[in-house]
Amino acid sequence: MHISAKADYAARALLELAREPARPLTCEAIASAQQIPFRFLKSVVGELRRAGLVRSQRGCEGGYWLGRPADAITLLDVTRAVDGEVLTLRGEDLGGLDYPGAAAGLPGVWRRIEADAAAVLGGTTVAALLAAGARRGPAAGGAA
Repeated sequence: MHISAKADYAARALLELAREPARPLTCEAIASAQQIPFRFLKSVVGELRRAGLVRSQRGCEGGYWLGRPADAITLLDVTRAVDGEVLTLRGEDLGGLDYPGAAAGLPGVWRRIEADAAAVLGGTTVAALLAAGARRGPAAGGAA
């Protein structure tokens, strides 16, 4: 399985915004805090804005905020906002996938994997991730 850089950066940006929801953050601040390439983040945040996951305000007091409460944003929302599908096969949706003969059962496996991944992503909110990170403390940068 492959988790795209866009999905990873989008989730990290939303977590950064959720950390201090009362004030807007600039893309520069998010990119710096999360060590994300600024230009790439700018396009990712645009996709999040179009999906309603962030809102923006221009000007010297501007920046980005969450578009809805952190407990109402799941990783499934994030993935679909930036990647479209949770899982694809060679860039194609799994819905119409059909193989002949001996491989006929394989598309069902791929669809079960997609459904399981969607269930995990859909059951994980930005708020829950933020709380889990807070419990781990400031040295939470390593692998779990």
